[in-house]
Amino acid sequence: MAGVSTPEFWTDLYARGGDGWELRQPAPALVEFVERTPPAPGRIAVPGCGRGHDVRYLARHGHAAVGFDFSPAAIAEARGLADADGVPAEFVERDIFMLGRDHERAFDGVWEYTCFCAIDPTRRAEYVRAMGTILKPGGWLLACFFPMRRRAAGPPFPVSEREVRRLFARGFRFERAYRPRSVRLRQGQEWTVLFRKTNAPA
Repeated sequence: MAGVSTPEFWTDLYARGGDGWELRQPAPALVEFVERTPPAPGRIAVPGCGRGHDVRYLARHGHAAVGFDFSPAAIAEARGLADADGVPAEFVERDIFMLGRDHERAFDGVWEYTCFCAIDPTRRAEYVRAMGTILKPGGWLLACFFPMRRRAAGPPFPVSEREVRRLFARGFRFERAYRPRSVRLRQGQEWTVLFRKTNAPA
């Protein structure tokens, strides 16, 4: 399990083509949200951004989007794609668990997709606290959780609705939850939740 907590584990997956999470496009759940209920322009963090497709999408829609990943290979590819597209997206090589040190209350929103399921499951509460720290009071966190059914060894590690509700109950308020638009192979395995940061400590 410790392997997923090192940049080398993920960089090796990129190098040998083991990046099965790669969609080569913005996540359908994010596109659906922005099209139906576009958030006000703001500063948005994307933890575990990979090649940055979602970050570039948000930047193209008027947001100051910042992608974080601790794999130097992922960040290098994300920057290259943004430069090629002429998109003003920002990418930072960083351990997401350390973001609170210099990004406290720095973001209006967070977009979560395939980061929560990729980290060591024993660190999920720590992840929730980190996201609560970087959000401004009243900030939003949109999460598309995956996989909701899979039981095989991860990553990605299985996620349950019950666990999500328990972990986010402290520091966040549930605003709505629904089954999102998904790519074909993930249909029925994703669950989108919009949270709002409360004044209670995460």
